[in-house]
Amino acid sequence: MERQRSFSFKPTRLLLFTFTLFSSIFFLSFFTISLTKSTTTAPSPITLVPILQPGTLHSFTQNNFTRANISTLIDNRLSRSVNRSKSEAVRDRSVASSVEFGEMRDNGTMVEVVGLVGKSKVSIFETVEVKKKVVKGCDLSKGYWVFDERYPLYGRDSCPFVDEGFDCEGNGRLDRNFTKWRWQPQDCDLPRFNATKMLELIRGKRLVFVGDSINRNQWESMLCMLLSAVKDPKRVFEARGRKITKEKGNYSFRFLDYQCTVEYYVSHFLVHETKARVGQKRRPTLRIDAIDHGSSRWRGADVLVFNTAHWWSHYKTKAGIYYYQEGTMVHPRLNVSTAFGKALTTWSSWVDKHINSKKTQVFFRTSAPSHFRGGNWNSGGHCTEATHPLNETLNTTYPEKNIIVEEIIKRMKTPVTLLNITSLSEFRIDGHPSIYGRKTQSSRIQDCSHWCLPGVPDTWNEMLFFHLQSRLE
Repeated sequence: MERQRSFSFKPTRLLLFTFTLFSSIFFLSFFTISLTKSTTTAPSPITLVPILQPGTLHSFTQNNFTRANISTLIDNRLSRSVNRSKSEAVRDRSVASSVEFGEMRDNGTMVEVVGLVGKSKVSIFETVEVKKKVVKGCDLSKGYWVFDERYPLYGRDSCPFVDEGFDCEGNGRLDRNFTKWRWQPQDCDLPRFNATKMLELIRGKRLVFVGDSINRNQWESMLCMLLSAVKDPKRVFEARGRKITKEKGNYSFRFLDYQCTVEYYVSHFLVHETKARVGQKRRPTLRIDAIDHGSSRWRGADVLVFNTAHWWSHYKTKAGIYYYQEGTMVHPRLNVSTAFGKALTTWSSWVDKHINSKKTQVFFRTSAPSHFRGGNWNSGGHCTEATHPLNETLNTTYPEKNIIVEEIIKRMKTPVTLLNITSLSEFRIDGHPSIYGRKTQSSRIQDCSHWCLPGVPDTWNEMLFFHLQSRLE
């Protein structure tokens, strides 16, 4: 009888068999679950984004793809870190004046921007609104400069009212980019100046600028901006046939088709400049308790634009030694800020007494910055090399004179609108005449306090236009 063979597992074989069996079961279970999920979830779509070319704007919507030329942005917040809720720059790039723009719109409201500024290597990459509303309560002083090919609002050849000191192109300045920057407030839009609308706003009225040569700068800008809407330039003329120069301080230009005048009256301090006996000599003094003797000409105006600041930084006003006078007393020494406050109080009292707020709208323009480097106006200060706006302002503190003005305006009975142009103008070191303030250039004498026309004062007048329009709405 044949011997039967026994059937048995050795321990090592049993362990191997058990491991293989459980591994197979686990793999089959995992595969079944994965297959079930993949059949119930729709596959994610793949989005293709075209490569964007520098200097263009691409807009994506549900049904179409459009392309448009755009502007170069300079954000005045470069000196500070960008808001963390916005996208940030990811890298520096080579120096350029153009920028790359990419846009993915949601209901046509937002755009992403990346770009470079002037001679710096600082990139900007943040989200900004494409369309903003004009808001009455908007702070126009906070924003950034935009390079806009639609500017300037007028050409040098089309305006005969720019005097030599502001005629930079006529004096040999070749670059034109400084005329193409537009101010963009961060929370609203500043309407583009409309000369026809402005002339309608002042039809049959008097628009009067009172102040120093910086206000004359703004006044000449306004004349040029308004002239662009007049069909026959011969119907605009100075009432006494005067040609605009630095020597003559009072002008009244008539716009016959609109029966209005645009006037300028020089007043460096808004208070009376005179002389008084100090010891054995008669010395120039400033009567900080008496309004300028030309004030009778300001009365009856429908729009008044005042300023004073520029001359308060000169040596004798800063020193205040036997210069400031009240009544018959000449102060041996008086702090310039104290004197400035007293002078502005005299001005405010005159406005409250003589101006009818139902007829006249009063504005006060804040101080315009100078950009002298390496000295002052009479000691070799210069700004010739500037061809782009600054990335950050040179002054980190708000001017004390502006603070004094604001405090005095708050105490007045007559409503006064503050044209705050200081901060936005701080960035525009490129906007001064520098060596082009005269036909014969000299690097030793530069003007870094007045402004070329067309140029920065055009923006100040766009702000004035904004406020005049807002009052009617």
